[in-house]
Amino acid sequence: MSSLAAPDAGLPAFSPPAQPRLFALVPCAGVGARSGADRPKQYVAVAGRPLVAHTLNALAQVHRLTATLVVLSPGDEMFRALVPDFEGPSGWLAHCGGETRAESVAAGLEALLRQGAREDHWVLVHDAARCLLQPAWVDRLVDVCLADDVGGLLALPVADTLKAEQEGRVQSTVSRSGKWAAQTPQMFRIGLLRRALAAANASVTDESSAVEALGLKPLLVPGSVENFKVTYPEDFVLAARLLGTRC
Repeated sequence: MSSLAAPDAGLPAFSPPAQPRLFALVPCAGVGARSGADRPKQYVAVAGRPLVAHTLNALAQVHRLTATLVVLSPGDEMFRALVPDFEGPSGWLAHCGGETRAESVAAGLEALLRQGAREDHWVLVHDAARCLLQPAWVDRLVDVCLADDVGGLLALPVADTLKAEQEGRVQSTVSRSGKWAAQTPQMFRIGLLRRALAAANASVTDESSAVEALGLKPLLVPGSVENFKVTYPEDFVLAARLLGTRC
C-alpha cells in the first residue's frame, strides 16, 4: 500500500494561474503615399501575393499567438478580396482604423478587449509592410519580454553614420553610439499600451515611444536587417528578391 496520504477532500483543487495570452495586432489602414503604388502598399503584389499576406502568413506560424487582429479603414473593401483565407478562429478583422497609426492601434486594442482579451494580456503590434518577418524573430521577442514588467521591441543597432539635414545640406554629424533603429513587433501589455496611447500625442510613430513617454524603458531585442519596412518603390523589388530565396 502506498504511504502517500490522500489529498484533503475539503480543500479546493489547485489551479496554476493562467498564463497571459498573446495577440498580434496589425494596423492596415494606411495609404502608403511614399510607395508610388496605385493602391495602399499593403495590397501591392510581392512575389505573387499581396504584401500583407506574407506578413500574416509569418504571424500564423507563431503558435503562441491566440489570434491576429488586422485593423482596416472603415471603407476598406480590398482586404477580403485579396486575402480571402485570413478570417477564422484566429484571424480577426476590425474596420476601425484611424487617420494615424496611433489611432488605429488604439482602436484595435479596444476591439481586442471586446473579443475577450484582458488588459494583462500581451499585444504584439506589427507593421503590415514588414513582410519579411520570420516566426523565429517573434519567438525571440516573446521569450525575452514575457518576464519583463514593461515589454520591448525588435530593433537593430545603427551601423551607418548619421547626418542631420537642413535645406538639403548636412547640418551636422550625429553620433550613432547607443542608437538603435526600431522595428516591429513591439510587445506590451494591452492595458499598459492602452494607457500610453491615451496619454500620448496622436502623431507618435510607434508604440514604444508612447510607452517611453510614461517614463518607462522598453527592452531592445535584436532583430534582423531583413525585417525592413517596405516604404519606397525600390523596397518592393528587394522584398520580392528576398522572398524568392526562401523555401
